Parts: sequence; structure tokens; C-alpha cells
Amino acid sequence: MLAREDQSLIALRRILRATEVFGRDFAQASGMTAVQYRVLRTVSESGHATGKEIAVTLRVSQAAVTTIIDRLALKGLVRREKSSSDKRRTNIMITECGAQVLAETPDPLHQKFARKFAALQDWEQAMLLASLERVADMLDYDDLDIDPLFDPDELH
Repeated sequence: MLAREDQSLIALRRILRATEVFGRDFAQASGMTAVQYRVLRTVSESGHATGKEIAVTLRVSQAAVTTIIDRLALKGLVRREKSSSDKRRTNIMITECGAQVLAETPDPLHQKFARKFAALQDWEQAMLLASLERVADMLDYDDLDIDPLFDPDELH
């Protein structure tokens, strides 16, 4: 029988592998990364947003969001438009093509997880959350300024 720390590491590897496989499958099926999907969805839900507003919503740096928006704009999924009330402000808006891609995009892993997590009883949600936060603390990466769902390649 494996030691508990080995079992824990195997469970972590399974989680990492599942997210890696999901990311690859998601990109093949949708033509965009999971983080591009999250930014596109955020813009769609708000109607329009600035890069700063998206960064705050997703809790990432504005530079990372700017890179993602650049890629989405190149694909014709979003457009930038100067605000009519404040010319210093640039709104990000979803295009018709972006709305169509969003409607046809398969269910992302985090939404699948959220549905299953929401179906758990309150005490079990609290227990899992506490355990996951504890694992994150044990890995000593609380100072990272990056969304855990972001692909590091998105930042380059």
C-alpha cells in the first residue's frame, strides 16, 4: 500500500493531467484556449468591458488580459471601441462571430466542476474547499499573479 503522501501526489497529478488533457481537447474543439474562452465569456456577460475590468473580474494582471484580448481581436471574436463618454477609455465588445463561437463552444472543465461541486452538500463543499486551500498553501505559491486556469503560453 502506498503512503498517504504518495497517494496525495498521485491525486494531484491526476488533477493536473485532467486539466492538461482538457485544455488540449478544448483548444482543438473550440479554436481557442480555456482562458480566451473565459475572457470572451466575461465580455459577453457584461456587454462591454475595459481590459482593467476584465482583469479585476478574473483576478489577473491587466497585461495578461491585454495579450488575450489581442489574440481574440485577431480572430475577430472581440473588437475595441473608444467610449463615447470618455475618449481615454477603450471598451472591449464581443462580435457576432464571437457570440456564435461562444454559443457553440463545449462546456469547459471549470463549469463541469462547478456543477458537480454545487451538487455536493454544504459541509462537503466546505471540507473540499478547506482541503484545496491547504494544498495550495503547502505548495507555497500564494504570491503568483496569475489565474490558475491561464495557460502560461498565453503570457508570451
